[in-house]
Amino acid sequence: MKIYCDNAATTALDPEVIDAIIPYLSEDYGNPSSTHWAGRKAKEGVESARRTVAGLLGANPGEIYFTSGATEANNLALTGAIKAYEISHVITSRIEHKAVLQTLRQHEKEGDIEISYVRLDERGNVDTYHLENLLRANPQSLISLMHANNEIGNITNIEAISKLAKRYDAIFHSDTTQTIGKVVFDLSDLEIDFIVGSAHKFHGPKGVGFLYINKKHKIAPQIHGGGQEKGQRGGTENVIGIVGLARALEVACKNHEESQAKVGKLKQYLISKLAISGIEGVCYNGESRSSENSLPNVVSVSFTCLPGGNIVELLDEAGIAVSGGSACSSLGTSHVIAALPCQSEKENVRFSFSKFNTFKEVDQIVETLAGIYGSVRVARQGALQLATV
Repeated sequence: MKIYCDNAATTALDPEVIDAIIPYLSEDYGNPSSTHWAGRKAKEGVESARRTVAGLLGANPGEIYFTSGATEANNLALTGAIKAYEISHVITSRIEHKAVLQTLRQHEKEGDIEISYVRLDERGNVDTYHLENLLRANPQSLISLMHANNEIGNITNIEAISKLAKRYDAIFHSDTTQTIGKVVFDLSDLEIDFIVGSAHKFHGPKGVGFLYINKKHKIAPQIHGGGQEKGQRGGTENVIGIVGLARALEVACKNHEESQAKVGKLKQYLISKLAISGIEGVCYNGESRSSENSLPNVVSVSFTCLPGGNIVELLDEAGIAVSGGSACSSLGTSHVIAALPCQSEKENVRFSFSKFNTFKEVDQIVETLAGIYGSVRVARQGALQLATV
């Protein structure tokens, strides 16, 4: 039985999304910039999607810009804001997604900005007192702090941060890639300047995302062309992807309570099963074990490193897809895990669920893990017996 448990990386297309995009694959294939009937039909698909996304997020349609995904959206927001407002100081954290960190570090390398990194506690949470001290010393900064971490699942209180940003006249960008479709948003009540989303994180198609730009801002475009997306992002719109994104978000919001309750139960079931599995040295990264302070679908677990192999590969051999970031000497260290204290000689595995996962699959995952570590234990006992003969 193949098991897919890497939904923080990407998700399966929802059947309702497939149904929504089929007409744009077969019939409504016009270029949205064309003025004839075929173009108008495609254009209406794009604009209807924009209205849907805006309505679900509590935004205005004019504040939603479609992109190729969250990476482009993050780049557009950060670079656009730095250039448009001549930002010289940015506050971020060391556990942001690389789409954010590498963009900011490139600007720092070019001498555009200075970066301050907000302190994190031992679980990887933002120290809001330190953040306020940084803002007090550097008002009118650009803040870039993600809503939820993609590796350890920690959820940041962006409402509190947005209030601090307003108090110190700062611009607030949040990478919301992991929370769009999982957390209810009402941007009309939230003092935030930029958020992003990527359709494939909530059962939509790959290669399409969006950027929300608060209407009070006007930033410089990074991709120039035919004036699409109100001149903010040139290039023919990905009509199929955009329609799919809107439908995926619509389905996610419609079924929000049911689907998030299910994945939350799967998460707690995994934690309870690991507790009685007999696997020694199991611990949880960040707030991953929490049902309140972390994403309901993400569990980041540290296991004792295996001799001569790693857990992710062994699970893959058993048909179980998960992801990992390890501090074992033979594997690359995740920059997120490296920012947390005392992670030496541990292999870190991220399990991330979707509404399509089952409790039976969790049983199979834990049984496979227990078998892997049981084999290691038997091998070590055999070696010890031989050594004493």
